[in-house]
Amino acid sequence: MAGLGRLVGRVAVVTGGSRGIGRGIADLFAQEGARLVIVGRDAASGNDAVAAIGKSGGRAVFVEGDIALAETSRRMVATALAAFGRLDILCHNAGIFPEARLDAMTEAEWDRVIAVNLKSTFLATKACLAPMRAQRYGRIVLTSSITGPVVGNPGLAHYAASKAGMEGFLRTAAIECAADNITINAVEPGNILTEGLVSTLGEKHITAMKAAVPMGRLGEPIDIAWAALFLAGDEARYITGQCIIVDGGQTLPETGSAVN
Repeated sequence: MAGLGRLVGRVAVVTGGSRGIGRGIADLFAQEGARLVIVGRDAASGNDAVAAIGKSGGRAVFVEGDIALAETSRRMVATALAAFGRLDILCHNAGIFPEARLDAMTEAEWDRVIAVNLKSTFLATKACLAPMRAQRYGRIVLTSSITGPVVGNPGLAHYAASKAGMEGFLRTAAIECAADNITINAVEPGNILTEGLVSTLGEKHITAMKAAVPMGRLGEPIDIAWAALFLAGDEARYITGQCIIVDGGQTLPETGSAVN
């Protein structure tokens, strides 16, 4: 496996790690020497990710479950400790972004997005604290979004609220955990080209999205993975409660005409 060995000896849990941004994070962390617990709802894609990492010389196991449930977070931590004896890094990446305008959005749709994206952030973080505090070391990296903390997007009010809430959570959680040498930070992706984005929006919408990005292209999962690797490593040991925007400059222009 290629890599500089920046995570050799570390054990990382990556939620939503079987596809999209999470898969990019898992693959890069494995290349850098981390042993992995990949968490997701789809066993087929999860086992594919584990097999690919193993084929490249890494070590990974898969935990199937709904991250909105506390039991899934408990199992992922127990699995990390049983399989690898420790837990150093949590990359909480799992999330959903179904579109629904306010007048059509149901209470059930709102509750599901908040549960999967925001409640799970609390559950996953809380589950990891005991082993991290015991070893006085931990890195927690959340996958947030520019939508909510920085910009809005019609049809994604529930998603935007969940991501803005995630960042409010991390600032207080970072204070509570700092004395135990546990850092909590977030990456705010812009529009990243993943399977979910293509299936949800379609090629025509994606072409329009590219035009709004000063760099002229959408990001790739590896772009988020590099930021997560920095926050999960020793180079970021004195950074906590912070958010890094990775969006190709998407949030910079004052108007759409400024891009061109």
